Amino acid sequence: MQYIKYFGTDAYTNIAMDSWLLYHLKPDQPVFSLWQNRNAVIVGRNQNTFAEVNQDFIDEHHTQVVRRVSGGGAVFHDLGNICFTFFVPVKSSAEVDFHKFVRPMYDALHEVGIEAEISGRNDLTIDGKKISGNAQRYAGGYLMHHGTLLWNSDVDSMVRSLNVADEKFISKAAKSVRARVGNIKDYAPADLTLEKFWQALQYYLTDEGRDTEYVLSDQQKKGILDLRDQQFATWDWNYGTSPKFNFTNHEKFTGGAIDVSANVDQGRIQAIDFRGDFLGVRDWREIKDRFIGLPFDPDAVYQVLHANAGGHYFGSIDDHGLAAMFSAGAKNVQEEENV
Repeated sequence: MQYIKYFGTDAYTNIAMDSWLLYHLKPDQPVFSLWQNRNAVIVGRNQNTFAEVNQDFIDEHHTQVVRRVSGGGAVFHDLGNICFTFFVPVKSSAEVDFHKFVRPMYDALHEVGIEAEISGRNDLTIDGKKISGNAQRYAGGYLMHHGTLLWNSDVDSMVRSLNVADEKFISKAAKSVRARVGNIKDYAPADLTLEKFWQALQYYLTDEGRDTEYVLSDQQKKGILDLRDQQFATWDWNYGTSPKFNFTNHEKFTGGAIDVSANVDQGRIQAIDFRGDFLGVRDWREIKDRFIGLPFDPDAVYQVLHANAGGHYFGSIDDHGLAAMFSAGAKNVQEEENV
């Protein structure tokens, strides 16, 4: 197969590239790419981003969050991952079979001495541990099949980036993930580095180096970068397209306890309520309308609180602490359809 070089390790660009190539490349024969993202969480097309990521950890560690066009669950990428994508002409979606398209990577792994197995619908495992997850999207006569190969991924960052867990459960969660997920490096020959592993995969998939690079034109590259900027690097796509949900949170401050509830649609606050025994000087409902339509984001909430700090609507409770309550997670997000 011919291969395509992705542009670097920026997740916004790489996920945009996946999408652009699916809809616009239109190759006569299958092509593939091997690529990497620096720290990123890649969210499935139909998922609620607010429920999938630990936003505080994401922000602290400069981790990108990007929604892809394929289904499935959220995954963590880092430079211990090798990502792969196949673009395959397929006559109809009825011909799409996960096992058929997992097979090329399965064969490539065996060729370099990695005894992987195909497990379930779309996973690759070693010794019962998952080392690769895959997803697919069919459009206009072409299938995009993409996934990750865990070479030496940071399990602790993976656990802390996905969902929000109390600190006391982090160690237990990481231990559980290590029991189910494996790093290929632990099963590879001692002299096989990530770089050599990458080169060996590319050598095998290009028919022992016989197939050449599919070189993109400057116009094609511009189309990819435009798609990155206009869609995949935007808050509206990565967060705003999440399903409707109801949000609740509770926090105790020295100035009193607060219960927050909000209805969120297209990533924006549609209704909001604050309850508790805090000693507000003025009624917070005077500024209620200023929260409506805001992005569901602690920084956006803080701007409203800070701009109206003179009213002491929440007594002595710090604006930063109150705004931080709007960091969502699985524990306090409930999609509206399930309410």
